[in-house]
Amino acid sequence: MEDIIEIAKRVLRIEAGAISALEYKLDVSFEKAVEVIFKSKGRVVVTGMGKSGLVGKKIAATLASTGTPAFFLHPAEASHGDLGMVTSDDVVIAISNSGDTEEIVSLMPFLKRFNVTLISITGNPGSVLSREADLNIDVSVKEEACPLGIVPTASTTATMAMGDALAVALLQKRGFKEEDFAFFHPGGSLGKKLFIKVKDLMHTGDALPVVPPDVSMTDAVMVISSKRLGMTTVAGTDNKLLGILTDGDLRRGIQKWGKAFFDMKAGEVMSRNPKTISEDELAAKALSIMESHSITSLVVSDEEGRPKGIIHLHDILKKGIV
Repeated sequence: MEDIIEIAKRVLRIEAGAISALEYKLDVSFEKAVEVIFKSKGRVVVTGMGKSGLVGKKIAATLASTGTPAFFLHPAEASHGDLGMVTSDDVVIAISNSGDTEEIVSLMPFLKRFNVTLISITGNPGSVLSREADLNIDVSVKEEACPLGIVPTASTTATMAMGDALAVALLQKRGFKEEDFAFFHPGGSLGKKLFIKVKDLMHTGDALPVVPPDVSMTDAVMVISSKRLGMTTVAGTDNKLLGILTDGDLRRGIQKWGKAFFDMKAGEVMSRNPKTISEDELAAKALSIMESHSITSLVVSDEEGRPKGIIHLHDILKKGIV
């Protein structure tokens, strides 16, 4: 029996070759398909049966998440009432490797009646679907990766890749940006990076550690311990930020001054000119500052330089902003 790894390598080679060959099949039909979808006032309705249907669901999802409204229509359900979801402003993408899938072909008279633009994605340019469609995109493959030559493998891979090509071409034509993608993915890591701000995570009010510069280090240590942020801000009588005291400052102070350290004042030990950030900045930017300076927290200050909050590395990581 053929070695398992060799079987896998052969499958990957065949499927990679199928995708590479698509480059030479791209023609004016692809360009027109992109233009038609771009100018459409409706949605893209993707339909397909069996494995082609599964690929169609992915293509519809990719289009929808990149700025092109789209949904999947099951061809068998379409003839039992779901055709009511299709309007004359829509564009239909019908997927069939053979181009003669009965459930797809049977829909064509109804789609023509709606006067919708029909784009076919087939592996047989001479098929009924290819001939009757307004535009046909050729995804034919030399061979399937299956040794029997009947299991949809290379053909479905090629179709999915062509769907991605359509989505990306439309994405760029629309000027779709990272912020737009995040808008459709508020629960994903990108959405978190682009929508969660410092003010959403910072510790404020009673949770904000603040001591005056003339407080003893003994009392300052108590504040640091009670607030559980590993630091405290040091502010003057006008509430302006003068500096910060961190766990690191405590360790270094004890090493340098010994017992006398606890009789010193916060203003004598504090680190001056600490890194700060505005509450309206993205939490992702706060994380970047922390990483670049090897620190675990930032003081959130207002326009007058007064400490308003603290944002801690752990709060950012808990939100999955990495």
